[in-house]
Amino acid sequence: MRVVTPHSVDDVKDALADAIRAGVRLEIRGGGSKIDFGAPREATILDMRGFSRVIDYDPAELVLTVGAGVPLSQVRALLRSEDQMLAFDPWDQGLLYGRPGLTTIGGVVMAGVAGPARVTTGGARDHLLGFTAVSGRGEAFVGGAKVVKNVTGYDLPKLMAGSWGRLSALTQLTLRVLPRPRTITTLAADDLSPRQAHAIMTRALGSNANVSAAAYIPAMLRDGRSLTILAVAGFEPSVMARCASLSALFAADHPLRPLEQEEAASAWDGVRHARPLTGDILWRVHVRPSSVCDLITLLEPYGVRWLMDWGGGLLWVESDAQDCMVRSIASATGGQATLVRARPEIRTHVPTLHPGTPTVVALEARVRAAFDPRGVWETGRFLKDAYAD
Repeated sequence: MRVVTPHSVDDVKDALADAIRAGVRLEIRGGGSKIDFGAPREATILDMRGFSRVIDYDPAELVLTVGAGVPLSQVRALLRSEDQMLAFDPWDQGLLYGRPGLTTIGGVVMAGVAGPARVTTGGARDHLLGFTAVSGRGEAFVGGAKVVKNVTGYDLPKLMAGSWGRLSALTQLTLRVLPRPRTITTLAADDLSPRQAHAIMTRALGSNANVSAAAYIPAMLRDGRSLTILAVAGFEPSVMARCASLSALFAADHPLRPLEQEEAASAWDGVRHARPLTGDILWRVHVRPSSVCDLITLLEPYGVRWLMDWGGGLLWVESDAQDCMVRSIASATGGQATLVRARPEIRTHVPTLHPGTPTVVALEARVRAAFDPRGVWETGRFLKDAYAD
C-alpha cells in the first residue's frame, strides 16, 4: 500500500494530480484509528499528519485554528492548559478498534465523533467555524471563517463535518471552544427499567436544571442492576442548586444519589467509549428519543446487548447476527444504524452507513460529484447501498 504524506496544500494538489494520471484512488487518513470502519479496500493513502501545527489559539475569543493532522490528545492538552475544552465532547474512536492514541482532530471532525455532551452542546458540525481544503478537482478552497458570526455564502463547514473524506482533503480547521466547567456532578438512579429511565432522562433534560448529559446502562451490563446517570456541570453553587432541584423533582418515585467522582468518571467513560460492548459486531443506532424504548422492545427477542446515550437518541447495539437485522429494526422505528465494528468478511457485504431514500441518495451523489467529479476519493470504503425501506 503506497502512502503519500503532504506537508502543504501544493503537496496535496500534486498527490491528487498524480493519482488522477495513474488512475488510482486516494484515501484521506489521519492517524489511522478508524481504518476498520467501512469495507476493506485498496487505495493510495494520503496521510494528513503532515498538517500537524497549531496555527492560532485565542483563549479570550474561544477560537482555535489547527492543522487537520494535529493529534486529538494534543488539542485537548492545549485547551486544558487554559481551562477550556472542545464543546462537542469528542473521544478517541480508535478505542473501538484497539488503536487508541492515533486520532487526529481532522479525523474527529470528518467522522463527526461526539460524546455524551452532544445532546446539549451539539456536534462537530455545530462548532466548526471554518476550514481550508483541497477538492477532488485539485482546487484549494476555504469554507466559513474564523469568527462565530459569519453568514456569508453556503454553510460549507456543516457539509464538511461528518463527510468521511468523500468531498475534500481537510488541511486546516477553526473550531469554537468553550470554558471547561469548574464542577461536574453526576446524579444516579438505580434499578430502573428502560422506560422508567427514559422518562427520567426526558424530564431531566427538559427541566431548568440544565442537565448536560443523560445515559442509561442496563442491568445486563452491570451484574443485574441498571444505572441511569445525569451530569450537571458549571460553577459549584449553581451545580449544587440544580442538583437539589433534580433530587426534589424525582424524590417521590425515583430517588437520585450523587456518584463519587471515580465511579462517575468510570460510568461516563464506559458510555462514551461503549466499553461494556466488546463483541465483534457493534452497531451505532441514531433514533428519535421517543422511539428508543420501542426499538429496545423489538431488539430484545434477539438477545442483543445495548447501551443508551444522548437521553435516548443514541443506542449502541452489540449483536451476534451477521445480517442486517439491527438495521431493519432500526428502520422500522424511524432510526438509522451504522455498522461500527465487524469482521472483514461482514464489512465486505454489509454497507457501513444506513441506506438513504432515493431522493437523499441522488442528492448526495450530486454533491459528491460537484466536489470530486472523477471520484478520486471514492475508495470503496462505503459500499453502494440499496435504498432504505
